[in-house]
Parts: sequence; C-alpha cells; structure tokens
Amino acid sequence: MRIAISGKSGCGNTTVSTMVAESLGYHLVNFTFRQMATERGMDFWDFCKLAEEDDGIDLELDRRMVEMAFEYENSVLGSRLAIWNMKDADLKVYLKASDETRSKRVLKREGGTLEERMAQTRARDEKDSARYMRIYGIDNNDTSEADLVIDTDDKTPQEICEIIVKAVEDKKNSYVQKK
Repeated sequence: MRIAISGKSGCGNTTVSTMVAESLGYHLVNFTFRQMATERGMDFWDFCKLAEEDDGIDLELDRRMVEMAFEYENSVLGSRLAIWNMKDADLKVYLKASDETRSKRVLKREGGTLEERMAQTRARDEKDSARYMRIYGIDNNDTSEADLVIDTDDKTPQEICEIIVKAVEDKKNSYVQKK
C-alpha cells in the first residue's frame, strides 16, 4: 500500500509521515528542498529563491520522490504535492492548519519571532502556490484530490497518526472484502 501525505509548511507533514511509516512498518519517502539544498551545498532560503526561477528543481524533486515511493511495495510519501504527484496512491491525506499554528511550529523549529515566521510563512505559501500552478497547474489549496483531510490545529502528531493508520486499516479491510 502506498500512502501520500501533503500539507503546507508547519502542518506536521514530516512528523506525521514519519510516525505513520514507523507505525505501519512502511518505507518513508520524505525528500525535501532542505535535502536538495544540502546536496548542492546551498543555504535553504537561497535554494528556495533559485527554485522560483528554475522549474527544473521542483520537477526533479517531485520525480525523485515518486520514483523512491514506488521502489517499495509499502511506502509513505510525505511532500507538499504528494497527493497530486502520486496519482496511484492507495490513500491520499492532506494536513491543514491555520497560518498562526503553522507559523508557531516553524518558529519552534527555526527560531526567530512569531511575526517574522508569520510573514515568512505567508510569503512562502504565496510563492509555492504560484510555482505549483505555473509548473503543474495544481492549486495546492484545493483538497478535493485527498481521500482524507485532517485539521491539525488541535491535534497532536500521535492523534493524527492514529487517524491515518485507522484509514489505512479500513482501506486494507475493504480490499480484502472485495476479494
């Protein structure tokens, strides 16, 4: 079974994808801009600016992630566009949270001030959304592609993981019943 989990920065995508993969014993694929920046020896924010001008970066990242996910029979792909790019996923999950919640989570991870993180999060969202629309024609605010949308504002990563694991088990049971 292949699971795709998407969400904007600060929604808990990486944390939850990791927990779901560990809970199910699945292979985790969570290849990110941060990792590509490190591969290229670049500062993360400089790399993000470069990606605004070079669509090949997004195309390479997304291609590599989907290829990695399909190397395994059971995998969890966590990325901004996983639910759109992994069209054959058995379960597509979209994590959402308010701008304030996401900014607080990014602040906890990266430091700074809440005001800085809120401004940075909004600016990143706008740039990411414009880039995804330009490159793929994807509106990453449209969650209709998802089988399951989870508001993470008032949930712990463990609670979110449990919701997803239950959805996976339900999906597996429906496959068995169909046979």
